[in-house]
Amino acid sequence: MADRHSEVLQGLADAVVQMDEVRAVELAHEALAAGLDAYAAITEGLSRGMDVVSQKYDNEEYFIPEILCCSDAMYAAIEVLKPHLKPEATAAVPAKVVIGVIEGDTHDIGKNIVRIMLDTAGFEVRDLGRDVSATRFVEEAQSFGADLIAISTLMSTTREGMRRVVQRLDEAGVRDRFKVMIGGPPTSGAFCREIGADAWGASASDGVRLARSLTGGEGQ
Repeated sequence: MADRHSEVLQGLADAVVQMDEVRAVELAHEALAAGLDAYAAITEGLSRGMDVVSQKYDNEEYFIPEILCCSDAMYAAIEVLKPHLKPEATAAVPAKVVIGVIEGDTHDIGKNIVRIMLDTAGFEVRDLGRDVSATRFVEEAQSFGADLIAISTLMSTTREGMRRVVQRLDEAGVRDRFKVMIGGPPTSGAFCREIGADAWGASASDGVRLARSLTGGEGQ
């Protein structure tokens, strides 16, 4: 059975990379029929496929049309799996997360996967979408009463916007009220430290683990 689970997970990843929406949906149903946890199917199957897609984008093997087709396959499978996600035990007051893609970037695939994972883990999430300014991140975090600000980018040309979020928090005198988590292919642990953020995720599946660690929030 373990071998079959591995095959299905690899198949989900491959279906995303190959832009095969029909196959992705078939394998999502197969994953459930085989007793695979829906969360694992997303994190260890679909998300792993999107990591490969991101690499292909960085290597200029895939471009925007391919990215969109890959994301269609992923979202179609997620719709099958979503009703079967098992919410984890939650605290009386869930930790709050503001999440978005930094200004200048409209690629939201990785951000969307992290948002789904955070929702499933019991966090209260406000999704700001794409092309979000540093000022808006700070304003929304304050109005929402967020514990964590999660910022994503797929483009090296926009990652400096992440630095501006931390700077705006400092300027507003509220830096100590919020943890800041960054992620995306052009980011790194070294860049995270350089800009004064609190944590960096190497992949979308790191999101919940880091959010728990930073906030003492859901799923602990």
